[in-house]
Amino acid sequence: MSNKRLAVGAVVMAALLSAVSGCTGSSQAGTNGKDGTKAPEVQVRITPADGTGKARPDQGVTVAASGGKLEQVTVQEGGTQVPGDFTPDHSQWKTKWTLKPGASYTVNASAKDDKGKAASATSKFDTLKPAQTFSVSDVTPMPGEKVGVGMPIIVTFDRAVANRAFVEKALEVKSDKGDVGAWHWVSDQQVVYRTEKYWQPHQNVVFTAHLAGVRGLKDVYGSADVTKSFEIGASNITVANAKTHYMKVDHDGVVHKYPISMGMGTTQEYTTTSGIHLTKEKAPMVHMVSPGRKPGDPGYYAEDIPLAVRISDRGEYVHQSPGQYYALGNSNISHGCVRTSPTGAHFFYGIAQRGDVVDVVGTSRKLVNEQGNGWTFWTLSWDTWLKGSALQH
Repeated sequence: MSNKRLAVGAVVMAALLSAVSGCTGSSQAGTNGKDGTKAPEVQVRITPADGTGKARPDQGVTVAASGGKLEQVTVQEGGTQVPGDFTPDHSQWKTKWTLKPGASYTVNASAKDDKGKAASATSKFDTLKPAQTFSVSDVTPMPGEKVGVGMPIIVTFDRAVANRAFVEKALEVKSDKGDVGAWHWVSDQQVVYRTEKYWQPHQNVVFTAHLAGVRGLKDVYGSADVTKSFEIGASNITVANAKTHYMKVDHDGVVHKYPISMGMGTTQEYTTTSGIHLTKEKAPMVHMVSPGRKPGDPGYYAEDIPLAVRISDRGEYVHQSPGQYYALGNSNISHGCVRTSPTGAHFFYGIAQRGDVVDVVGTSRKLVNEQGNGWTFWTLSWDTWLKGSALQH
């Protein structure tokens, strides 16, 4: 009988010990409770709990300590350490970003009370595998591209996003020189990053979308993280003045001045838009044809234009004048482009990068931020830009 009682006692003791381990751990020292047992002084609790099979990846991992302070927390997925942060009082720790869908995680945590007594806990769990996902379909600029100081970061998703704030929180931009910027939603599928002031030149920028596990809309989660890096090149800031008929090109602090001729202004179409434009592309020769007109119509033209740098999506370029040099520095006779001399065109074309700034002044037609005009994001004030964010600034 005594042997049987010992065996039963061992089973009961084993069951009690197993109940202590898992997602919650505690020290074994403390004051007596009402039932005469020892109450724990420090406890560690992990969420998701040990054994969870379909944890929501957007809720991350939270570790909390009661009766003491957290000392160490490690979260691993496939041998990779998952980043997270303690609260100032070390009572809680939380993952910095969301978790990967359909992945397995291991959490180990420890804490101590003010008397040095320790407690620990472990949790192993799996995140759910969603039936539907969304992802980044395109990022501008291209990886490794050298761009101008006005360059935006344009992120396009493969489906509409409902939870804009959740997605925006997952988008991170780091520059070598710490430039300040913000995101602005232009549609449910596209968000744009612009700096408050122009980028500082000659630095690297890294964009990361920590999208894996982000809940973009009901039951739809980000499928994977995306990282792209690019370079801010020289500072090219041009001011083209329709009244003085000259443009000043500030290239890394050295100003070059060239004669120009802008839109003749007889119609709105032939009036160059005033405002901050960004260069988008360039070609050694562009065939330009008057829109909506055919041969024989008034105002029809078809010309091969050399050294053309596009500054809007509605046909505005900075390019070499196709003859008619008498107008350069004197009068506006173009169909809306900024014409300049062969010397000016060669210099401007040679230094042009996507995202360079071309500020046109002195015309009666204003460049507005609307679809079809190109990269017109700098026409908005900083306060207006911030209103397009899903987060409070």
